[in-house]
Amino acid sequence: MALRTSLPAALSAALLASAVLAALPPAPARAQAAQAAPKVLLLGEVHDNPDGHRARFELLQARVAAGWRPAIAMEQFDRERQADLDRAQRECRDAACVVAMAAPAKAGWTWEYYAPVIELALREHLPLFAANLSRADAGRIVEHGYETPDGKPVPADILRPQVEEVRAGHCGALPEEMLAPMATAQVARDIAMADVIADALAAPGVGGVVLVAGNGHVRRDFAVPAWLRARGIASESIGFVEDPAEAAHFDSADTVPPHERPDPCAKFKAPAKAMTAPADGGAGQ
Repeated sequence: MALRTSLPAALSAALLASAVLAALPPAPARAQAAQAAPKVLLLGEVHDNPDGHRARFELLQARVAAGWRPAIAMEQFDRERQADLDRAQRECRDAACVVAMAAPAKAGWTWEYYAPVIELALREHLPLFAANLSRADAGRIVEHGYETPDGKPVPADILRPQVEEVRAGHCGALPEEMLAPMATAQVARDIAMADVIADALAAPGVGGVVLVAGNGHVRRDFAVPAWLRARGIASESIGFVEDPAEAAHFDSADTVPPHERPDPCAKFKAPAKAMTAPADGGAGQ
């Protein structure tokens, strides 16, 4: 998806940066704030909510401006593109260049939401880490299965809620036999992100790690935080949610206005109706 920019948006970003800098505490306080920052900060999102993206970036920018120097791991880049992402960070001056060099050609992300994060990393020389499984890898897991890093099946207390998330996310339209394999792929994504975070923490000069990912990946009960805890790594998860009731899934949450969108279940309902309409035009079953 092409990255769109505009002069008003650039001016808005400049004004926001000026306001953040003007409000900064003195240098000793900034150093203290940086030391107080968590080693691992997990920042969620509703993928298509621009208010959530804006609020998350303001939080991240303020912490960086206060002196924190984290690596930034992003769900939006697939792990096997890390070498491309490294090259992009050496050669690119803007987010559009990074995306063109390191993202799959058919990636479905709305890149203007992530451009401020990428450009913050470029400007502040914060390393970017590709954190996601590719669709191809996830597809192989759905088809052939998966074992956790200790060689065991996914624990039931983690798989069960993931199954319910997949069921709800597909509006109850998936065949029952597809739920566990697709949930297992989501677990594998969480484990991959935890692996990337652990690797980033071990990188020279890294003062912590921020993960930018969907809310489902930063839930503290069964997602990335659970797999970090298994590695002895503490984290703080912050959700950016539309429904205040979802705040309980995170260490803290920012409630943002719901984004207007078409009925997300419509795409699942329409094929079902078509399938029930017989060729002769009679009543469906």
